[in-house]
Amino acid sequence: MHPLEEAIEKRRIRVGIIGLGYVGLPLARLFERRGFRVLGFDIDPQKIERLRSGHSYIRHIPSEWVLEAVRSGGLEPTADFGRLPEADALLICVPTPLGAHQEPDLRFVHQTATVIAQHLRREQIVVLESTTYPGTTEEELLPILEQSGLRVGVDFYLGYSPEREDPGNREFSTERIPKITSGLTPLCAALVDALYRAAGLRTVPVSSPRIAEAAKLLENIYRAVNIALVNELKIVFDRMGIDIWEVIEAAATKPFGFQPFYPGPGLGGHCIPIDPFYLTWKARAYGVHTRFIELAGEINTAMPDFVLHKLMLALNEQRKSVHGARILLVGIAYKPDVDDLRESPALVIMHRLEELGAEVEYHDPYVPVLPPTRKFRFEKSSVPLAPERIRSYDAVLITTHHSGIDYALLAQEARLLIDTRNALRVRGLRVGNVWKA
Repeated sequence: MHPLEEAIEKRRIRVGIIGLGYVGLPLARLFERRGFRVLGFDIDPQKIERLRSGHSYIRHIPSEWVLEAVRSGGLEPTADFGRLPEADALLICVPTPLGAHQEPDLRFVHQTATVIAQHLRREQIVVLESTTYPGTTEEELLPILEQSGLRVGVDFYLGYSPEREDPGNREFSTERIPKITSGLTPLCAALVDALYRAAGLRTVPVSSPRIAEAAKLLENIYRAVNIALVNELKIVFDRMGIDIWEVIEAAATKPFGFQPFYPGPGLGGHCIPIDPFYLTWKARAYGVHTRFIELAGEINTAMPDFVLHKLMLALNEQRKSVHGARILLVGIAYKPDVDDLRESPALVIMHRLEELGAEVEYHDPYVPVLPPTRKFRFEKSSVPLAPERIRSYDAVLITTHHSGIDYALLAQEARLLIDTRNALRVRGLRVGNVWKA
């Protein structure tokens, strides 16, 4: 057994996690609860200060754990990247967004690798967790790290293990999701796998980082394509006067050969709206055009426009225009019962409504104040759902179906309801002022 593998099994190593967001902080919790000392790195001083004071900024990560872990020394948050050599394993959990032209934006990976290379020491494990295209670990990360003068598989160990976080999913938390592991050499692969097994995860070793990178993309492209299919069928069936939600409900009774996916106002989150374009971009380097994947992306990206079109038709029947209308968006997060705003289609809808001259407010119990995002800067706070306030809007648009919303109150008081999530029907609420979108 390699000495580092033995140290992993005996919890004698320190784990460094770079990027303490929706991926990094749950990972820090996982390792800390398994008896590892965790050094958490982030460039955001506000995050570091909140963690040091015992407060979590992610809803499903309890502040009680943060407070206890910081007090006990199990978690030490820091913005000092000069402390990277103190960690025996460095897990990279930084964003991999898209550029202005839907091309991969790896600047955070490059910047992180450059900083690591400046401090890299012998017998360190480096693992990339960020979602990216096949070849990134070997073609992008490795050359930067080897600028340190150290050799992979001999002096340090490099691998890829894709994150599979699903914020707010109570059935599949970080601990219960199998972990794909890989390394650039057999020893790298063995050490990376040993690290995640020691954290209590069921690991799925694969033969190379390229396989692991491609597997993560396949997972999310599968979902993106199937969601695009039902989004397109929603438009088709809408023209035919057919309720897509009832169609899916009926089809889902087949016990084989069918898995239900559901339409919505667009795609949100860091993975599904972004990851497919990483593969389409890389495929062009091999002379391959991923028409199927790109078409799915076009359909999903266009869904906010479909919602706006339905809203315009509904307002027209009320002899109103969008310009000057008072609109309430219910739910601003990208999915139910989380505070995650990444790529939320509700933000796109809000932006376009304001461009059209509407006065827009929102209600979301998980997002009391809208923080700035990469694309939008709104200065808005969540408004309460009071009967007189609901009646004051020309239309109420349900964009995210949080479970704690009083939908009966909305159905009773709203002049006009636009439901993009089938939130009313699944609760048995049948009222005449509802439009499906």
